Amino acid sequence: MALTGSAHDGDDLVQIALERGLVNLDRWQPGTKMDSWLMRIAYNAWIDETRSRKRRGPYMDFEDIGEPMGDDGRAVAHGRLDLAAVREAMAELTAEYRAVIVLVGVDGMSYQEAADTLKIPIGTVMSRLSRARKALTEKLDHVGARSND
Repeated sequence: MALTGSAHDGDDLVQIALERGLVNLDRWQPGTKMDSWLMRIAYNAWIDETRSRKRRGPYMDFEDIGEPMGDDGRAVAHGRLDLAAVREAMAELTAEYRAVIVLVGVDGMSYQEAADTLKIPIGTVMSRLSRARKALTEKLDHVGARSND
């Protein structure tokens, strides 16, 4: 979901990755991490889908934004706004930046595991992660500045 920006697209992507993984199971190399192999399949499928959507035009399902829980109505409202802002900022990142943030920041992979999964050098992972974090921070700071006006 973090890679796609929506629960519906995330579910579809998992299904596509598992289907492709099962069809190509003979290509998986024993001794390697299956989750990394499947993540690579999912990432490639998402890149294909992103390119396809650029030709078709953008689509975003706002109904998939989760509901934060809490007793304080003000805290719940702020939580919804914060969650929406993060999802919007993540959606504006390139697929390459989203992928490294998801793998390292959400899934907890090491830089080396992310590099292996994405089949890129570890230095590329570190630079993309740095740029992605900076872009995400700038987008969220901009949203915060707007809400303070």
